Amino acid sequence: MKFIIALAKRPYALLLLLLVLSILFAVSISQTASLETDLSEYMPKTHPAFIASDDAEQLFGIGDAILIVLEDPQGIYNSETIEKIDAITKALEEDFEAIERVISLTNADNIQSTDGFLEVEPFFSGNTSEKALLSMKADVEANPMIYGRNVSRDGTATLIIAELGEDADTKALQKTLQQWIGQWEGPQKLRIAGRPVIEGSLAELGPKDMAIMFPLVILTMIILLYFLLRSVRDTVLNMVIVLFGTLLAFGSMTLLGIPIYAVDTMIPVMLIAIGVAYGIHMHNTIHHLIAEFPTIGKDELARKSVQTMIRPIFMTALTTAIGFVALMSSKVLPVRYFGLFAAIGVLGEMVLALLLFPASIYLLGVPKYKQNIQNLSKPSAMTRLNALIMNRPKFLVILSMIILAVGIWGTSKVWIDTSFLANFEKNNSIVETDQYVNAKFGGTSTLNVILTSENEDLFKDPQVLQTMDSMQTDLESNAIVGNTLSLATFIKQMNQVMEEHADASFSIPDSQELISQYLLLYEFSGDPQTLEQVIDYTYSTANITVQLKSDSSAVLKDVLTTIDSYQEAFSKFGIEVGYAGSGYKTFVFSELLLEGQIISLIISFGIIFGLLALLFHNVRIGIVGTVPIAITAIVNFGVMGLLNIPLSSATALITSIAIGIGVDYAIHFLEHYTNTRLEGKTLEEATVETLLHTGRAIVFNAIAVMGGFAILLFSVFPPNRQVGALIILNMATSAIATLTVLVVLIHHLDRNNHLFSKHITTISQRSIT
Repeated sequence: MKFIIALAKRPYALLLLLLVLSILFAVSISQTASLETDLSEYMPKTHPAFIASDDAEQLFGIGDAILIVLEDPQGIYNSETIEKIDAITKALEEDFEAIERVISLTNADNIQSTDGFLEVEPFFSGNTSEKALLSMKADVEANPMIYGRNVSRDGTATLIIAELGEDADTKALQKTLQQWIGQWEGPQKLRIAGRPVIEGSLAELGPKDMAIMFPLVILTMIILLYFLLRSVRDTVLNMVIVLFGTLLAFGSMTLLGIPIYAVDTMIPVMLIAIGVAYGIHMHNTIHHLIAEFPTIGKDELARKSVQTMIRPIFMTALTTAIGFVALMSSKVLPVRYFGLFAAIGVLGEMVLALLLFPASIYLLGVPKYKQNIQNLSKPSAMTRLNALIMNRPKFLVILSMIILAVGIWGTSKVWIDTSFLANFEKNNSIVETDQYVNAKFGGTSTLNVILTSENEDLFKDPQVLQTMDSMQTDLESNAIVGNTLSLATFIKQMNQVMEEHADASFSIPDSQELISQYLLLYEFSGDPQTLEQVIDYTYSTANITVQLKSDSSAVLKDVLTTIDSYQEAFSKFGIEVGYAGSGYKTFVFSELLLEGQIISLIISFGIIFGLLALLFHNVRIGIVGTVPIAITAIVNFGVMGLLNIPLSSATALITSIAIGIGVDYAIHFLEHYTNTRLEGKTLEEATVETLLHTGRAIVFNAIAVMGGFAILLFSVFPPNRQVGALIILNMATSAIATLTVLVVLIHHLDRNNHLFSKHITTISQRSIT
C-alpha cells in the first residue's frame, strides 16, 4: 500500500508514464496488428491430428479452393457460355499468381475409350458447334466424376475451381476476385464461394466491426457511468482506466507478435465493461468515507480509500484474471491467447484503478459529490430485500433449486458447432452462395479420408477397392454428403468406358491384373497430376475426398461414425484410417473446444474456491462463495441448451468470463459483511449495512458491465450478439444470486456455526495492508 500511495503522490510523473506507455502500445497496434482467419492457424502445430493432416495434405496436394459459380438459366451448353467459361479459366491462370491450378468444364479430363484403348481428353475440344456442344453434354452426363460435382444436374450452372497456393492472402484475393468477376457478368451470373472467401470476408469484417463497437461502447459507458456516479471526474478516471487496459492487452499482443483472431474483437468491449467495476468500487468507498468524515483531508482520504479497497479489488481482479487464464488450458489458440491477454488487460486496469483514484485526490483535492449518500443508497429498496432474505429464506432456496433443475435439463441439450458460416447473417450473400453451391453441386466443404498401408500396390487389390467403394456408397447415402472421389471412382469410370457403358459396368473389376492395366493406360494417356490427388506413386496410401454440404462440425460426426465403422474391414488388409483437410480440422477444433471448456471450468472453480477459503480463512466460506457463480454457469448452459445456442469459439468463452467477473460480487459482499460482523454488529445489522454499502456498488457494477456488453448486440457477427446477450444474463444472475442466495447461505453458516465468533481473532489479526 505504501508503494501505491508513494506513486499516487506524484500524479504528474504517473500521468507521463501512462502517456508514454499508451503511445508505445498504440504505435505497435497500428503498425503490426493483423486479423488471422486461417483455420489452420487456430490449431496447435504439435497436435498429432494436425501433424498427420498436414503430412497428408502435402502428399496429395490437399488445399482449399475458391469456387467461382457461373449460372446460365437457359443452360450452359451454348457457344457464348462455354467460351466464357474457357476465357475465365485461362484468365485466372494468367492474372493471379496466388492461384496454382484452375479446373473447369473446359479443361477437365474426360475418360473415354476408342478401339479398346483408354483415352483421356478434355471435355471441351474448342469446337462450339451445336453438334459438338451436344456431344460434350452427353459426355458430361455420362461421367459421374464431373456430373453433379462440377456441373449441376439441371445443366444450368458449373463450377470453376481455383486451387490456391500455400501462401495465398485470402483476404486480398477474395476482395480482388469479387471485383474481377464483375467484368464477366451478363447475361450469365457469377459468384464466388469456398472457405477462402469466408476467411477473407471475416478478415475484412472483423476490423470494421471493432471500429463500430469500440466507439459505441465508450460512448455508452460514459453515459452509464455519469448516470450512476453523477461525477464527471470519476467518469473520466474510469474511462482512462479501461482504455489503457484495452491498449495494454492489444499492445502486448502485437509486441509479442501474436495475431489478432476474430474472437479477440470482443476484448475491447469486455475490458471496458469489466474495468469500470474497480473504479465504481473506489468511487463508492471514497463517497462513503466523505459522508462518514465530512472534514477528511486529501492525504487521509487517499490512504483510507486504498487501505479499504486494496484487498477486495486485488482479489476481484485476481479471480477475474484466473477466469481468463483458465482458458489457456484450451489447445485452441484463439481461446488460449484471448484468455492470456484479457487477463493482462484486467490486471492492468486493477493497478491503474488503485493508482489513479488516490492520485486524482492529490492532484485535484477531495471530490465534491452532488448527491448525498442516503439518496444514492436507496435504503428502502435494500431494506425490503433484507426483509425478504430474513423472512423467506426457504422460498429463495426452493426457487433456486427449481432454476438449477431447469438449468441442468437445458445443459443436457447443449451442442457444439464451429461453423465459419455461422459468423454471417442467413441473408448474407456469402451464406446464400454457399447454400446455392451445396444445392447444385457436391458441396463447399471437404473431408479427406487417408488410408495408409506399408504394402506397395495394395490399392490395386480389387477387394480393397471394393471396400473403399462400399464405404463411399454408404457415405453418399447421407444427405449431408454431396459426392465422394477416390481411386475406386477412377477405376469404376475406366471399367465403364472400356466395357462401353454396359449394364453394371460402373463397378470395380475382380481382376487385379485388369486394374493394373487400366492404371497403366491412364498414366500413358491422362494427366498424372490428376491421379496423384487420390493415390501415391507406390499405391500404398490413398485419399478419399468427401464433399460436404455444410461446414458445421456438428453434422460431421455422423459422417465420421460411418467411416469409423469400416475401421475393422480395412484393418484386415493392414490399412490404417486417418483424416485430413479443413473439414476434419474443424471437427477436431470443436472437440478441443469442448475439452478446453471443461478443463477451464474445473480450474476456475478449483482456484477460486481455494482463494476464497484462503482469503476468509474458512473452507465453508470458500464453498458458499462459489455458489453464485455455480448457479450462473448452470443458468448459462441451460439457456444455451433451451434456446439452441451452440457452444462455439465465441460462446465457449462466456462461462469462464462470467465466473471471473461474477465472483467479484461475492468477494466484495463477503469482505464488507465479514468486517462489519467483526466490528461487533449483529447479523441483521451487518446484512443491512452491507446491502446499503456494497450492495449498491454491486448493482452499479452489474449495470455497467451489462451496459458494456449490450453493445455486442449490435455486432455484425451473430455469435458476438449471442455472447453479449448471454453475458448480460450471467451478470444479472451473478448479482441477484450474490444478493439473495449467498446472503441466505452466509446467514445459515453464521447463525448455526457461530462462524465469526470462532474466527474473529484470526481475521482481526491480519493486516489489511
